[in-house]
Amino acid sequence: MQVKEVVLSPVDKSKPFSLTDFRTQAIVLVILGFLFYANSFSNEYAFDDGIVILKNDYVQKGFSGIPKILSTDAYDSFYRQGNAKQQFSGGRYRPLSVVTFAIEQQLFGSNAKDKPEDDIATIRHVVNVVLYILSVIVLLYFLHNFIFKKSPLTAFIATLLFLIHPLHTEVVANVKSRDEIMSFLFIILTFISVFRYREKKKKSQLYYGLLFYFLSLLAKEYAITLVLFIPMLLYIVKRDSMKDSVVFSLPFFLVAAVYMGIRFSIIGIGTTHENPDVLNNPYKFATATQKLATKIEILIYYLKLLFYPNPLSFDYSYNSIPYTNFGNGIVLLSLLIHISMIFAAIILFFKRNILSFALAFYMLHLLLVSNFILDVGATMGERLVYHSSFGFVIIIAVFINKFFEMIKQPATRKIALATLGSVITIWCGAKVIQRNPEWKNDTILYTTDVSKVPNSALANGDAGMSYYNLSEKPENKKQEKELLDKAIYHLKKAISIHKDYVNGYLNLGVAYLKLKEYDKAKENWDIVRELYPSNPYLKTNYLALSIDYYNEAMSVGGQHPDEAVKLLEKAVEVVPDNADYWYNLGGAAYTIHDYAKARNAWTKTLEINADDPKAKQGIAVLNGMKVK
Repeated sequence: MQVKEVVLSPVDKSKPFSLTDFRTQAIVLVILGFLFYANSFSNEYAFDDGIVILKNDYVQKGFSGIPKILSTDAYDSFYRQGNAKQQFSGGRYRPLSVVTFAIEQQLFGSNAKDKPEDDIATIRHVVNVVLYILSVIVLLYFLHNFIFKKSPLTAFIATLLFLIHPLHTEVVANVKSRDEIMSFLFIILTFISVFRYREKKKKSQLYYGLLFYFLSLLAKEYAITLVLFIPMLLYIVKRDSMKDSVVFSLPFFLVAAVYMGIRFSIIGIGTTHENPDVLNNPYKFATATQKLATKIEILIYYLKLLFYPNPLSFDYSYNSIPYTNFGNGIVLLSLLIHISMIFAAIILFFKRNILSFALAFYMLHLLLVSNFILDVGATMGERLVYHSSFGFVIIIAVFINKFFEMIKQPATRKIALATLGSVITIWCGAKVIQRNPEWKNDTILYTTDVSKVPNSALANGDAGMSYYNLSEKPENKKQEKELLDKAIYHLKKAISIHKDYVNGYLNLGVAYLKLKEYDKAKENWDIVRELYPSNPYLKTNYLALSIDYYNEAMSVGGQHPDEAVKLLEKAVEVVPDNADYWYNLGGAAYTIHDYAKARNAWTKTLEINADDPKAKQGIAVLNGMKVK
């Protein structure tokens, strides 16, 4: 498709700056990029950054960890630290961005134990923003020089929309999502090299293209789609025959095959069983019909966020999007829209219309993350639509161009375009600049976003633990009770949504323990023991509870020995192998003249510590009294 340029005014090529000039457009985009994302530089780490960076032993080793990064699953270090194998759905072989984290750690990180783990967080955020802006400029170059050669303004509009879209804040502000940025960057570099090779027949461009393609695959497996999109672009833009387009693309097919072989040899086919946790298997409780209907409905939610990105949230897991069925009009509307898009892409393809590529790029990448083919472990996510948004902005840019073509007066056209562009840019800028600090760290992110997805079990659980962590800070001592109440509110809501939410019960018990509501703490941990008997935190938590029972018993024992007996009985119930607890239970029971209970307690003491002199003496006293 040849898109006509909307001429704002006669262009004087002798002028150093023009809105249709690549250099001017690039400068504007660079300035806007830094204006939009400069306030993310002071962010720390949030969300999955802990798993991928902070708690990744291979990253923390710097250069020496790179071989393991290149030869293992992205979460291998996480699993080796005692976490359940394949806790997350599928396998993840995405080493490229993780290698950059290791390089940063080597060059800028500190091995000093007295320094915080996140002492180079700022550097990582700056790198993310620079890579994002670089990818935008590369995108502009591609559209400007190869796709919209006769309409540089359309190229600029599409790139501008991509740059300023608020839906991209998660990808830029969350360090871990660098894999998305690098994947897209190398995809566009691959396209550029393909077109250069096609036009100039220089083998160096082919080699660059093959290298960029392999790097895009190492960044994220989404680039596998290029085996379709490379010949598709050649057919549409260069007007090659289908046969010639496919033949020309064969070297890239070979690279894809090599990558798939490497990937399979390292991570295999990923998980082969259904994840038992609904937080990582969002359709666990849905019927087959509900699964299909809900997946279709979610497609229109992605479209909604692309057109109107508000509100934005880190989480869309169970039960933030309730299961639905085909009686829901939104499901039917989504089905109609997306089937129409598929047919439009097919029809436009044979007309060699660039909108066919845009629609296909949007739909195919959306298909990869929509759980129809692969289980991604989440209902939806803002970062997941990053690649699809490229197709979206092309479509919007083409239609904006068409709309302004209908305005015949150049002056009116110029004012209208400037007004629309300013309004969209200012609105998006305000949204992005507001959203960046919400990714400051886990605490801010979770406590902010829980109000946006109030029915999410995970968001409530994370917010609850965040409020608990805030209560632990010395500067929040005066607000401790208020913060704990908020923690308990969200944790109780989390388990009301997800009845088997182990971490919810575990953390709720911790909050109750701090409030000295010991029995409620035990009640929640007993549920954890039923759901997950081998939970690694249970032993530590029960020990802490027994210590509190014991200390409380010691503090009241002088005046209320009967209360001390009850508390010590609870202590030995949760930790039955502590000789001191049993001995003191015997002493308290003796004080209230419950000699049978005293004898039993001191006998238990000697079973644990046969040489305990005080327990022996106690039993001797009981024997002398001739009591059983």
